[in-house]
Amino acid sequence: MTSESSKSSTVRLTAAQALVRFLSAQYTQRDGVRQRLIGATWGIFGHGNVAGIGQALVEYADVMPYHQGRNEQAMVHAAVGHARQSNRLTTHAVTTSVGPGATNLVTGAALATINHLPVLLLPGDVFAARPADPVLQQLEVPYAGDVSVNDCLRPVSRYFDRIGRPEALIPSALQAMRVLTDPVETGAVTLALPQDVQAEAYDWPEEFFAERTWAVRRPGADPAELATAVRAVRAARRPLLIAGGGVHHSRAEEALAEFAEATGIPVASTQAGKGSLRYDHPQDVGGIGHTGTATADELARAADLVIGVGTRYTDFTTASGTLFTGRGVRFINLNIAPFDGHKLAGLPLIADARSGLQELTEALRLHDHRVPDAYLAEYTQGKERWERRVDACYEAGEPDVRPTQPQVLGALDAIVDETDIVINAAGSLPGDLHKLWRTRSPDQYHLEYGYSCMGYEIPAAIGVKLAAPDRPVWALVGDGTYLMMPTEIVTAVQEGIAIKVVILQNHGYASIGGLSESVGGERFGTAYRFRSADGTHTGAPLPVDLAANAASLGMRVLRAKTVRDLRGALAEARAADTPTCVYVETETADTVSGAPEAQAWWDVPVAETATRPSAVKARELYERHVSTRRRHL
Repeated sequence: MTSESSKSSTVRLTAAQALVRFLSAQYTQRDGVRQRLIGATWGIFGHGNVAGIGQALVEYADVMPYHQGRNEQAMVHAAVGHARQSNRLTTHAVTTSVGPGATNLVTGAALATINHLPVLLLPGDVFAARPADPVLQQLEVPYAGDVSVNDCLRPVSRYFDRIGRPEALIPSALQAMRVLTDPVETGAVTLALPQDVQAEAYDWPEEFFAERTWAVRRPGADPAELATAVRAVRAARRPLLIAGGGVHHSRAEEALAEFAEATGIPVASTQAGKGSLRYDHPQDVGGIGHTGTATADELARAADLVIGVGTRYTDFTTASGTLFTGRGVRFINLNIAPFDGHKLAGLPLIADARSGLQELTEALRLHDHRVPDAYLAEYTQGKERWERRVDACYEAGEPDVRPTQPQVLGALDAIVDETDIVINAAGSLPGDLHKLWRTRSPDQYHLEYGYSCMGYEIPAAIGVKLAAPDRPVWALVGDGTYLMMPTEIVTAVQEGIAIKVVILQNHGYASIGGLSESVGGERFGTAYRFRSADGTHTGAPLPVDLAANAASLGMRVLRAKTVRDLRGALAEARAADTPTCVYVETETADTVSGAPEAQAWWDVPVAETATRPSAVKARELYERHVSTRRRHL
C-alpha cells in the first residue's frame, strides 16, 4: 500500500495512484442525495497505461471497482449509459493505452458531449520527458513537438488537459470534477496522462484526498424573464410544450405533469425527452418533428407559442426549420444553458427545468390560466386517432408469419411494464420507436439520438444495467448496428450482466436505404447482398448468421421465426437472469402494419443536377420543401 513520507501532511504516491485515490473521494449531491461521482473505471491496458493507471487500480481495488472492456469506444458508451440512467449524478472513468486505444475514444467522447452526459477519459500519452522519441504508436508531427493523437479529443471534450508533471494533476483534477458536475458544461472530460508521469512519484498534500461533495445546482428563473414568459403564455391561444432531455436530467417529470394538468397545454417530446409524461397522460401528444406523431406535428404547425423545456431544437425536432409555421409564432426556451435558451430568437427563461416549471406553474395559477376547451378537445381527439394507428401497427394478424418491425415492437410492448428500460440509437428503429412506443416510466425510453451512434446500444445496456441491476434492460439493434459493435457481449457474459439483446435482421441498412430511395440514391450501397452481374449489391442476401455469432460470444440465443415464436422468446428473455438474445428476421416490404411515414420533413440535400429520373424527381420535391423553411427572427 502507500508509504507515508516523513511529513504527516503529505503522502508519497505515483501520479496514477494519486488520481485513482482522488477519484474515489469525489461525490455529488442534489436534493439532499449524495453519491459517488466516479463509481468505477473501465479499462483496456497497453504499454501506455498498464504500469501507471493499471497498477494504481490494483493498489486501490478496494475503493475503485474495475470493469474490463473489449473496445475503447464501447467502454465510453457503457459509462455514458450509466451516467444517463443515473441522471448525470454519477458516471465512470475510462482508461486506455496510447495510440489506437486513445483514438478509439473519440466517437464515444463526441457522443457524450453532444448529449451533455458526463464521462471521464484517461488516455495514456507519449513520454513527457521524451527519453525515447518516437515511442511505439507515437504520431510524429513535424511542425509541433507537443502534439499527440490525444489532441483529437480536444474538440469533443468539454475540458482537456495533458498532465506534464505529477503536481499539475491537482488543479486539473479539480477542474475536471467541476465540469463533470456542472449541468451546463458537462460532457466528456479528458485528462491525457503521459506514461512516464503516471508512474512518477510525488509528495501529495493529504487535503487533496479529502472527500469532496460537488453540489449540482438548481438555479431558479430571473424574475423579469419569468414575468415575460407568463405574459406570453397567457396571451397564447394554441400553445405547445416541447419536452427535451433536460426534463429527465433535472428529474422534472412531476413538475411537468403538474404544469400540463394545471394549464391544459399539450406536451410533445423529442427523442431525448420522450417519457417525460406517460404515453397515456391526457396532455401527452407523442413525439415531435420528423419522427414524431401526426398529432404533435399538426399542433406544432398551428401553434402560436412553443415552450421548449430542456431541448436543443435539433433539425429533427424543427423539421429542418419547416415545422413551426403558425402566424406570429413565438418561443419560450426554458433551459439551464443560455446557449440553448436563446435559440430561434426565443424568450429565454434560464433555469433548471424543474425549478423553472414549478415557478411558471405557480405564476400561472395566480391567474387561473388554462387553454380554451376547444383546443383541449382538438388535441385529445388527435391523440385518440394516433393511438388507433399505433394499435394497427402493433396488430400481429397471422401468428405464424414473419413479423414486421412495428410488430416486433408491439410484441415487446405487450410484455413490458414500467420497470423495463429500452435502449436504441440508430437505424430505422428510432423513427418507429418515437412514433409508436408507449412509454410507461420516465426512464424507460433510452434513445441516444444526439449522435445517433451505431454500436451504442449493447455497451450502453451494460452501463444502464449496472446502474439499475434489478430492472429488465433491452438493447434493440438492427443487423447493421450489431455488426458495428457486438464485442461487449463478452463483457456481459463475463460479468453476468443480464442484459437482453433483440437483433432485428433485415439484411442491410434499412433506414438509410429508405432515405437513399427518397433522395434519388436508389438504395445504392445499403443492402447486405451479393454482387449481381451488373456489379451492384442486389443479389441474394448474405448467409450471415448473427444469432450464431452472438452465441459464439457466450450469449444465450433464442431464435424467433414467426410472431408466435417472437412472443414466447421475448417472454423467456425477460424472465432470464443471464445475458439473453432474441434473434428475429423481419419483413422488409411495406405492409398494412408498417410504421406510418414521416409526419414532417427532414433536410437531406438532393443533387441539383442529375440525369437519372429518380434524382430529378427527388430534387423537384426537395425544392418544394425548402421553399417552406422559415427563419425565426
